[in-house]
Amino acid sequence: MRKINLITACAALFILAGCTSIDQPSDVYVQPDYTLEDVRNAEIKRILPMLETNNVQAMFRACLLGDEDTKNRCFESVTSEYNKKLEEKDYFNARRLYKSLHACSYPALSSLKLSLPELDALCNSKVPEISKGETKKSVKVSSLINGTVTVWVDKGIKVENGYGFADRVIGSGFFITKDGYIITNNHVIADVVDSKNKNYSKVYVKLAEDSDTKIPARVVGWDPLLDLALLKTEADAPYCFSLGSSEDLDVGDKIYCIGSPVGLERTLTSGIVSATDRKLFTTGSVLQIDAAVNSGNSGGPCVDVYGNVQAIVFAGMLQYEGLNFAIPVEYLKALLPALFNGEKLVHPWLGTYGHTKKDLGKETGLEVQYVLPGSGSSRAGLKAGDVIVSADGKKVSNLEDMQNILLSLAPKTVITIEYINSAEEKKSAFVYLSSRPENPGYTIYTNDIISGSFIPIFGLNLASVSERSKMKYTIKSVIKGSVADESGFSENEPLDIIDIDFDKDKKYISAHVYSKNRKKGYIDVSLVIAAPLDSPYYF
Repeated sequence: MRKINLITACAALFILAGCTSIDQPSDVYVQPDYTLEDVRNAEIKRILPMLETNNVQAMFRACLLGDEDTKNRCFESVTSEYNKKLEEKDYFNARRLYKSLHACSYPALSSLKLSLPELDALCNSKVPEISKGETKKSVKVSSLINGTVTVWVDKGIKVENGYGFADRVIGSGFFITKDGYIITNNHVIADVVDSKNKNYSKVYVKLAEDSDTKIPARVVGWDPLLDLALLKTEADAPYCFSLGSSEDLDVGDKIYCIGSPVGLERTLTSGIVSATDRKLFTTGSVLQIDAAVNSGNSGGPCVDVYGNVQAIVFAGMLQYEGLNFAIPVEYLKALLPALFNGEKLVHPWLGTYGHTKKDLGKETGLEVQYVLPGSGSSRAGLKAGDVIVSADGKKVSNLEDMQNILLSLAPKTVITIEYINSAEEKKSAFVYLSSRPENPGYTIYTNDIISGSFIPIFGLNLASVSERSKMKYTIKSVIKGSVADESGFSENEPLDIIDIDFDKDKKYISAHVYSKNRKKGYIDVSLVIAAPLDSPYYF
């Protein structure tokens, strides 16, 4: 089981290694004026070659441009690929193309073979547990143990001080189909699928009823972002778990965990839900539980008294008893079609940053606070201050709603969103979803000027005050709960940026700044602020 290390932004300073840069990008995307003929012609020349590499993005940009000939060529290319995917029975990508054509108002959509509900059904045809649903018949929880497995990752031999030792990772998993499909955590099998790992790695499972036999297994699909993986073994499942729901789970509700802590198979523990909204992932919230789990429990099921899986154990803080975490089963159900489709999951994003909008305590949508220049949202016309209320035909009341919608979508998809602009007008736009970067903050920093990139990274909205010295700013506003807010910055304070550093993996950024801090009596302050380059608020 992975050990969680909850670090604050300031703690990141200790791991930052001098990759210093305060250079701003030389070319920042500016929305083109398509009423100008030379601009339109230049855009057409950029769109047409894209048909060979990314025809959905080409179609998106052609529809924004509004040139009928270019649109028709793009429609023809996407529909041709759609028909090809149907012939190949690649329903997952056929569904992506259909959604994109629908969002772009393809006039002959009704002539396409198969409707969206039919494509959804075909995508889910390999995932019987989605339709099976949860049961409401009480069970003896100990009878479920045979549906769990111990996952062994054999990494060969490691040598320490001249001696060789067996190198292995031990986790847990559980069957979801009779023919041998198993759910576990991505971090349990990460060495097997890591392309950078040049060493020997092989995954096996041990059945709960036969802990002496190692059965070969293969990794079908995996998701590093939500720490889930799908395995396949040729063994028949002694018991298959039903996927329940964690939506109705509340603090104090009882749960049971099954797994192999420190390799002790067939271990059953119980506890309660301690919290339902911990932000340990960069998308969505996880459950905090107090059931006893230890190293080796990762990937095991959390179940209710009916035996329905409500969550998947993924981590705990071993130095703090009773502080453990589990992934809500809703995330697994949303990802199963993609996991069955195979390979590493890549998540989509709009290229935006924001927080839940609240009006008198009521959640009213997702407020956009930053838009990356050149992203799908930027090209579609979204701006800071817009409030998203619907995406892909589903209501958006908060950030979690948007994250859940994106979980069921793939990159290279066009979707329709509805939003309320600053003039309180309800608008509709179609937006292209690109692949979510591993560290969105770094992508933003390298593609926007500092006064723009500091909004999502540190929560600082800056205005330049000097043409001669481009690193002198005034703080226009500070986002609540951001690194800047927690560091005590306030609006209207002067701010000089002295230096900017990144750690070697581009996961953290630090900025050496100088300011007159109002909360400290306008005393001159020189300090370093640090922030992670990913967070749940990028979407």
